[in-house]
Amino acid sequence: MAPSQSSSHLRLAFVASDWPEATAARERLAQVYGEVCEEDADVVVALGGDGFMLEVLHRNLAARRPIYGMNRGSVGFLMNDYSEADLHARIAAAEPATIHPLRMMAWDGADACREALAINDVSLLRETRQAAKLRILIDGRPRLEELICDGALVSTPAGSTAYNLSAHGPIIPMNAQVLALTPISAFRPRRWRGALLSHDAQVTFEILEPEKRPVSAVADNVEIRNVRRVDIAEDRGVSLVLLFDAGRSLEERILTEQFAV
Repeated sequence: MAPSQSSSHLRLAFVASDWPEATAARERLAQVYGEVCEEDADVVVALGGDGFMLEVLHRNLAARRPIYGMNRGSVGFLMNDYSEADLHARIAAAEPATIHPLRMMAWDGADACREALAINDVSLLRETRQAAKLRILIDGRPRLEELICDGALVSTPAGSTAYNLSAHGPIIPMNAQVLALTPISAFRPRRWRGALLSHDAQVTFEILEPEKRPVSAVADNVEIRNVRRVDIAEDRGVSLVLLFDAGRSLEERILTEQFAV
């Protein structure tokens, strides 16, 4: 939820991407509003684009401190408009959006398991010129025996307007409690367009012919190569809070995106 203390007493930490516009904005804002280190902040103000926002969210997973972003990057779907005026008041009036990430468990050829969290999506991608062959199970039950494709992904609602949308997956309202399972350039079955799953479903990908058709698994910015099996499920035990200017909530942005032409 949004910070409860009066706006003038919010302790802010300013962090920026390495873009010149972002670093210059961080210096100006720190001079105007003062700053504390990230660990002592009530709110972290992230200056950059969506990629940088994901970095900041991952960095604050354990602390669960709210993140308020302002766009000093390229896309900025997860960011607020940049303005240096009335920042304390804007943050105090901001609307919170709670995000639960996906937990990926990936096994490689040596049967070693690695875990990672994804705020946007978990993607399986072919590593070579050979198309990937995937077997898909939902809650342990086989649903698609063979998908020949460039890859596939599982997306959260917050990530549904990112890679998932580029792969022609559905945009998901924040409160829908579903996940998107979307193929990437499916060859067979050619007409399969993916599925909407309950948020508590467990998705399992088994990689067929892994030696001939190697596949990597990517959870946001963590890549694991030559996987043999990948389990993906929403982790409701982890909550992340993003703050959005009043009237421009993440729910509203996702709804607006569905009517973009």
